[in-house]
Amino acid sequence: MSLRRPVPVVLAGLLAGLVTLSGCGGSGSGSDEDPASALAAAQHTLETTSGVTLSLRTDDLPDGVQGLESASGTVTDAPAYDGSLGVVTQLGSFSVPVKAVDGKVYAQIPLTPGWSEVDPADYGAPDPAQLISTDSGVPSILAATEKPESGKDIRGGTDNKEVLSTYTGTVPDSAVSAIIPGASGDFDATYALTSDNELRQVTLTGEFYAGHPANTYTLVLTDYGTSKDITAP
Repeated sequence: MSLRRPVPVVLAGLLAGLVTLSGCGGSGSGSDEDPASALAAAQHTLETTSGVTLSLRTDDLPDGVQGLESASGTVTDAPAYDGSLGVVTQLGSFSVPVKAVDGKVYAQIPLTPGWSEVDPADYGAPDPAQLISTDSGVPSILAATEKPESGKDIRGGTDNKEVLSTYTGTVPDSAVSAIIPGASGDFDATYALTSDNELRQVTLTGEFYAGHPANTYTLVLTDYGTSKDITAP
């Protein structure tokens, strides 16, 4: 009796193996975890970390808006922040070094020597030291997410080495104003989480600046557990 299998059977087996492998590449149907539970776990992880490295950016800031275009730096649970903010003003766009500690925000303003105390709300920006605080930071956005649903797995993180579970939902402006004070209405949110409950990326779309078209901000969080002694300049 011959032990050779018919060619169609062999091909079917190979195709099944390829489908299984492709699912490990980040294009699967998504996590089986309850969306609300997943977001709650990510919220807890962010609230209890000593600090993170973050980057925030929009590529479609509405014309005529004086607001926040980007942010990049380290935020700790002190709370404190050391990094930069990119803002658009009536005088143009510029990026400035920023430190935030003890409830005050300092910036090195162009053409002004040394550090100056500033009110970030004047530039449509938050106090960056509060970005991972429980009551007025990203954790509060997670907590306020309504009707969360699971999405597809994606690749992300450094060099796209991580497989991230995604979740979508809507967030009211009362929570989103933690990032952009002028937020108005409901916002569409997409979250990307690691397998160990770290929130890696948040994308928010809506009317961040009242009376102007909707735009999108993307926040990326890495280096959980970062520690840094940040002092006032």
